Amino acid sequence: MRSEQEMINMLVDFARNDHRIRLVTLEGSRTNRNIPSDTFQDFDISYFVTEMDSFKENDQWLDIFGNRIMMQKPEDMALFPSELGNWFSYLILFEDGNKLDLTLIPIDEAEDYFTRSDGLVEVLLDKDTRVQKEVLANDRQYWIKKPTAREFDDCCNEFWMVSTYVVKGLARKEILFAIDHLNEIARPNLLRMMAWHIGSERGYTFSVGKNYKFIDRYLANEDWEALLSTYAENGYSSMWQSLFACHALFRTFSKAVAETLGYPYPDYDEAITKHTLNVYSSLT
Repeated sequence: MRSEQEMINMLVDFARNDHRIRLVTLEGSRTNRNIPSDTFQDFDISYFVTEMDSFKENDQWLDIFGNRIMMQKPEDMALFPSELGNWFSYLILFEDGNKLDLTLIPIDEAEDYFTRSDGLVEVLLDKDTRVQKEVLANDRQYWIKKPTAREFDDCCNEFWMVSTYVVKGLARKEILFAIDHLNEIARPNLLRMMAWHIGSERGYTFSVGKNYKFIDRYLANEDWEALLSTYAENGYSSMWQSLFACHALFRTFSKAVAETLGYPYPDYDEAITKHTLNVYSSLT
């Protein structure tokens, strides 16, 4: 596998020798000093170009970067509509295991790019000295944020209301419906509440990672094991137990956040819990 420096040198050298490319940036985890480096990190590169059509005519110009085992061009797909406007991206997995996410951006959109940036950006090449201010990568945008009283209540409201859809799905024997609501809405709000609790204890000056992937570093072992147990979804019995575990964890962490921040704890927890147990009892 080519090293990080070999990949960066190759990508920058290509841009340096192509008059159409005026600016090159690196984004994502490879700019974040708080993320442990490994070989699975993507190379998130943006080329700011004077025109796009000559690049998009064919893919042969990409051959110089290495042998591809798969490539996706999201903006050239019919099933998944583009979300990047005038930008065009190539997601490439090479034979040596390196992964490149390369985005072409019109040079006249460079200012908008930096305005919209999440902060995890490094400038690798700037032929025309367009970037006047020093760019220092940071993950501040992803730090845990102290919730307002309204945000806390909204999170509680969403969790407990959506949990009733899980109950309905299980009662109707519509397990995929139940799984979808647990995975897509209920558990993300549980994770949000757990992160808020971590922030209230440790300060709001760090991130628990994309998709909460580092949250286990800040949880007691029993809480981490309980959280993992909520992912048991291979049948109705395990789904009920996952839901009950979600309820117990959310109750514990939301009450702790409410107490720490002085926010009122919602009374519908008790009503929804009673409703859930009544439905469960009627089915067993």
